[in-house]
Amino acid sequence: MKRTGVLVVNLGSPDAPEPGPVRRYLREFLNDPRVIDINPIGRFLLLNLIILPFRPAKSAEAYQKIWTAEGSPLIVHGHALVEGMRARLPDCTVELAMRYGNPSIEAGLEALYRAGADRIVVFPLYPHYAASSTGSTLEKVYALAARRWNTPNLAVVPPYFDHPGFIGAFTTVGRPVLDEMKPDHVLLSFHGLPERHMLKSDERGDHCLKRDDCCAEVGFANRNCYRAQCYATARGMAAELGLGADDYTVCFQSRLGRTPWIQPYTDEVLVELAKKGVRKLAVFCPAFTADCLETLEEIGMRALEDFKAAGGEALQLVPSLNSHPAWIEAATDLVVQSARDWIEGSTPALTVHGAA
Repeated sequence: MKRTGVLVVNLGSPDAPEPGPVRRYLREFLNDPRVIDINPIGRFLLLNLIILPFRPAKSAEAYQKIWTAEGSPLIVHGHALVEGMRARLPDCTVELAMRYGNPSIEAGLEALYRAGADRIVVFPLYPHYAASSTGSTLEKVYALAARRWNTPNLAVVPPYFDHPGFIGAFTTVGRPVLDEMKPDHVLLSFHGLPERHMLKSDERGDHCLKRDDCCAEVGFANRNCYRAQCYATARGMAAELGLGADDYTVCFQSRLGRTPWIQPYTDEVLVELAKKGVRKLAVFCPAFTADCLETLEEIGMRALEDFKAAGGEALQLVPSLNSHPAWIEAATDLVVQSARDWIEGSTPALTVHGAA
């Protein structure tokens, strides 16, 4: 009898909001050559001489502002999502894992193996493809799976940046916020990446960032472009929310270092909007399916302060999808669609409750 497992993977979080655990987390995260894609010697020097001696204490202070009694919001929401998916996939084994930190991908795979799963659906909780998130996660999963003598069959949920369920879930979460706040403007703030990552994703080398409208649509040339996929999400969300072209702005947050990152930058855009007379601003962060440091602290706290300092009155962070029922349903459907033959096929022990 074949059994299907589902490995739900997000990026990760330190074990505690303290410098030591944060340092361990950052060391694992930033030592990944897909994250800091520079010469190994340069990465070693940057990490050990500049980042790790100073950043952990500052980051720990930020984590302390968002930490809950149950732990890291990212982990808490991840477990709640998995519980919801288990209820909809009662005959599958569903486990949560983090690319960096705990619960690890290795531990998640081992739990699936112990449950007898020899067919595994990997569900990266990143709607948009980036080598530093989806790519790194899949590389890790493939490497760990390859160590086993009986290598499991793997299926992967592909990027779902324009999937109706994903767009619809964010619309369901966000519309009540917009209806109540009635903002003057809406920001769709995505996590940023260095421009060189976009250029490296362009296998032909003649499209990404070569013209102003390179992200106007997703086609063959830019099918792996993170920025183009973000703009596709923005267009889908704007259409569902009834936002006109002048009602919202797409921007990118969380940039680090001095190298060019994809623009426009969120921290600059919100100040410019305040100076232009925008008083009430709503901010979606559609690159994140769960609230975390980058949404709760960077946008919900620091961006709010910057917006008010520039003349704005109110900035409202729209909650992420977290474990909202609409997202649990959409997430389950994405898994089913990626391995329908395994989950709804000839194996009678596997059933799906409520999946379309």
